[in-house]
Amino acid sequence: MSRFLGRSKELHDKKAKIGVLVTNLGTPEAPTASALRTYLREFLSDPRVVEIPRILWMVILHGIILRIRPKKSAALYKSIWTEQGSPLMVISEKQKDKIAEAVTEKYGDKVTVALAMRYGNPSIENALNTMQQSGVNDIIVLPLYPQYAGPTTASTFDAVVKTLQKWRWIPSLRFISGYHDNPKYIQALKHSVTEHIKLHGKPDKLILSFHGMPKYFLEQGDPYYCFCSMTTRLLTESLGFDKDDIVMTFQSRFGKAEWLQPYTDVTLEKLAKEGNKHVAIMSPAFSADCLETLEELEHENRAVFIDAGGETYHYIPALNDDELHIEALVDVINASMPITK
Repeated sequence: MSRFLGRSKELHDKKAKIGVLVTNLGTPEAPTASALRTYLREFLSDPRVVEIPRILWMVILHGIILRIRPKKSAALYKSIWTEQGSPLMVISEKQKDKIAEAVTEKYGDKVTVALAMRYGNPSIENALNTMQQSGVNDIIVLPLYPQYAGPTTASTFDAVVKTLQKWRWIPSLRFISGYHDNPKYIQALKHSVTEHIKLHGKPDKLILSFHGMPKYFLEQGDPYYCFCSMTTRLLTESLGFDKDDIVMTFQSRFGKAEWLQPYTDVTLEKLAKEGNKHVAIMSPAFSADCLETLEELEHENRAVFIDAGGETYHYIPALNDDELHIEALVDVINASMPITK
């Protein structure tokens, strides 16, 4: 045979390469009900995302959710969609290109960088297979979730392993499970806040809104809440703020189960009613702006705060492709690099 399962024989003698796979959650192909149905089917079928007995959940998912939610979600996505496409995808491509530029400058053609999404396209499987065919012998996977969580980081690992299980020749694998306390990441967050304050003044409260998850996950051992707390503490110390100046909250809950608290919307309403007139909000959990930041934080929660009596509400954008953020991501990658130059 001229081909092994997973790698052609002629690649065996090629000079070894290192592949850096940068991943994020994913996005629908278009802001339409049809595209959302496809995306949500894949996303909500992941047992890491919804821990309900499979038979029961499949009935709920296909019988109710996929009949109702795609149309509503499509309208929300349409409100943030740009001429270039999905904000998450546009920003992720910029991040990948800047990371590739930085690692190429340091390591030359020894390293190749690719982008993949956990759900949708470009898929993790296709990105890994492309690396395989180019002769990659070492793979570094960087999920762009600073705070490890089972539904995001662990699910990415599942997808990587699912693909590698099909390969005859398994490369060395370095999987980065988080960077919630990386000094350069904290510095990038600090810079984002201080630059905002220069323009708009110090708010009565700075809200750090992390993506929520069911409380049950924490009770079963998921460390996400602890990592969010550590990021919050490190940023507070770096800024030199008092503990009362910053409030950690959790957003994007759904269903009837209890989720991690305090909830972002409930907290904003409470703060406004307590007399806080000026708040700024950011989400350290999101490496790129997306539906949960551009629609939920920028618009939905603004209305909650203003309607409750607040006066000034600012959303501080995600770190996106900011120079300090790229430096932080490259620093995380360098720490896992099997070569020094």
